[in-house]
Amino acid sequence: PPATDKEENPAVLAENCFRELLGRATFGNMNNAVRPVFAHLDHHKLWDPNEFAVHCFKIIMYSIQAQYSHHVIQEILGHLDARKKDSPRVRAGIIQVLLEAVAIAAKGSIGPTVLEVFNTLLKHLRLSVEFEANDLQGGSVGSVNLNSSSKDNDEKIVQNAIIQTIGFFGSNLPDYQRSEIMMFIMGKVPVFGTSTHTLDISQLGDLGTRRIQIMLLRSLLMVTSGYKAKTIVTALPGSFLDPLLSPSLMEDYELRQLVLEVMHNLMDRHDNRAKLRGIRIIPDVADLKIKREKICRQDTSFMKKNGQQLYRHIYLGCKEEDNVQKNYELLYTSLALITIELANEEVVIDLIRLAIALQDSAIINEDNLPMFHRCGIMALVAAYLNFVSQMIAVPAFCQHVSKVIEIRTMEAPYFLPEHIFRDKCMLPKSLEKHDKNLYFLTNKIAESLGGSGYSVERLSVPYVPQVTDEDRLSRRKSIVDTVSIQVDILPNSIPSDDVVNNTEEITFEALKKAIDTSGMEEQEKEKRRLVIEKFQKAPFEEIAAQCESKANLLHDRLAQILELTIRPPPSPSGTLTITSGHAQYQSVPVYEMKFPDLCVY
Repeated sequence: PPATDKEENPAVLAENCFRELLGRATFGNMNNAVRPVFAHLDHHKLWDPNEFAVHCFKIIMYSIQAQYSHHVIQEILGHLDARKKDSPRVRAGIIQVLLEAVAIAAKGSIGPTVLEVFNTLLKHLRLSVEFEANDLQGGSVGSVNLNSSSKDNDEKIVQNAIIQTIGFFGSNLPDYQRSEIMMFIMGKVPVFGTSTHTLDISQLGDLGTRRIQIMLLRSLLMVTSGYKAKTIVTALPGSFLDPLLSPSLMEDYELRQLVLEVMHNLMDRHDNRAKLRGIRIIPDVADLKIKREKICRQDTSFMKKNGQQLYRHIYLGCKEEDNVQKNYELLYTSLALITIELANEEVVIDLIRLAIALQDSAIINEDNLPMFHRCGIMALVAAYLNFVSQMIAVPAFCQHVSKVIEIRTMEAPYFLPEHIFRDKCMLPKSLEKHDKNLYFLTNKIAESLGGSGYSVERLSVPYVPQVTDEDRLSRRKSIVDTVSIQVDILPNSIPSDDVVNNTEEITFEALKKAIDTSGMEEQEKEKRRLVIEKFQKAPFEEIAAQCESKANLLHDRLAQILELTIRPPPSPSGTLTITSGHAQYQSVPVYEMKFPDLCVY
C-alpha cells in the first residue's frame, strides 16, 4: 500500500475493536463481555504461559468504565474457584492475572470486593498448602501427572503468587481498610490451643499447619509494610497482639522471625529500622540520626497494659535453641524500636531489667542452651545496653557499658556481636569462671541512673516473664512450674473483698450450689487468673498503694476492736456509736453488732 495509507495490522484492528466493544459494556451485560474471554483462555490452554491472558485483562481493565472494575475482579475470583483442582501452573496463571487486574483497579474504586478478594486468596492458599502436604505424603492431586518434586515447586509458585497479590492489594488500601485486613488475616492464622482462627486446617497435619502459618504471616508482613499509625494502640490492638504473640507461634525460628518483622512494620513509625539493621556495637548512636517524638499518653497507656507481654516474647525468644543469627538481629531491633518509639523512664528501667535478666539466664543456663546461643544472648545484651545508654545519655551509665565492652574486646570477644556471629569464632568451654568485670552489673547501673534522677528501686527486683494459660500446653516447663506456684500461693496470701459467713443458712439454693460445683470452680479459676494478671501487669506503684490502703484499713478495724474491748458493755437495750480513724459505725444495738468482714484478715 502507499506510505500515506495507515497500515492495517489484523492484531491492532482486533485490539481496537475489543477496546471499543468493552467501552460500551454496562453493568448489566458485563458478563457477556468477560465470560467468553475465560472460555477462550481455557479452551486454548492460555493460562500457562499466561502472557496473552495478562494482555487481554489489561485491555479489559483499561477499557471498561472504572466503576465496573470490581465486577471483573469478582469474575476472576469466581473462575479461580471453578479451576481450583487444575494444575498449579494454571492456578498461578489465573492469580497473576488477578494481580494485574487488582493493580489497575487499586487506583480507582474496588468497592465491596475487598474482603472477598482476601477471603478467596486465603482459601486458595490453604488449598495449595493442602495439595503440597498431600504430595509429600505420596498422594496425587490435580488433573496432571507430574513427579512429586516438580508439583511441590509448582505449588510454591502458586503460594508466592497469592502472597504477592495479597501484599500488593493490601499495601494500596487506605489505612482504615488495611487495619481491617490485618485483623482478617491474623484471624486466619492457626494458633495452637485456641479456636479463634477461621481457616479449616483439619486436613493439613503438623507440617501443613506450620506451612500455612508461615504463608499467612508472610502475607501479613506484606500488608503491614509501610503502614503508619498515629498511635501504637491503633496498630497493635489487643485482639491483634494476643494471637500474634501466641506461644504456639514461637515453636519455630522462621515463625518467630516473621512475628518480629510484622511487629517492626507496625512499631517503626519514623523509619528508623534501616539504621538499626544488623546487630553491632554502635560507637556513636548520634551518627544514626534517629528520628523520634515525645511519647504520647496513648503510647504510655499501651506500654502499661501490654509492655509485659512484649518483654516476655523477647525474653523467651532469646532462649530458643533453634535461633540463628537473624533471630538475634531481629530481637535486638525490637528492643531498640521499643526504646525509640515507646520508652519513657519507667519503660527504660523495665528494658534494662529485661537485659540483665537475659544476661543472668545465659550465665546460669537453666535451659541447657548450647554455648553459641549463650554467647549470642550476651552479645545481644551488650549491643542493646550500648544503644540504650547512649539514647538516654547518662554519662555514668555510658561509662560503665563502655568499660565492660572494652574489657570484653580484649579478654572475651565472643561476648560481642561482631565476633560471635562471625564464622569460626572460638567459643569458651564455660562462663562460670569469668571475671565479673566482663558482665554488666545491676548495682553499677542503678548507681549511675539513680544519680541522674531515675527511680531505680525496681532494678533490684529480678525480671520474671509473665505467664499465660497457653503455657500449660507448651513445652516450656519452667514457665508452667512458675504459674503453678503462683496459682497455689497468691489467692491465699492476698486479701479478698468477699465476706465469708460461717453460719450460712441451709437453703435449697445453698444445697444446689454445694452439688453443682462446676460454676464455682470456674469462678475460682477466673478469680485466680485476675489476681495473677494484676500482679503481672499492674504498675508497681499501684500495687504498693493498694497494699498500703489495706494496711490502713486493718489498722482502723483493730482500733475499733480495742475500743470495744476497753469500754464497759452497756445494757442490752442500750446503743453505742463507734468512731475510729476514717471509719464510723451508726448507733446499733450492742448485742447485735457484728464484724463479719474481719475474717478477710
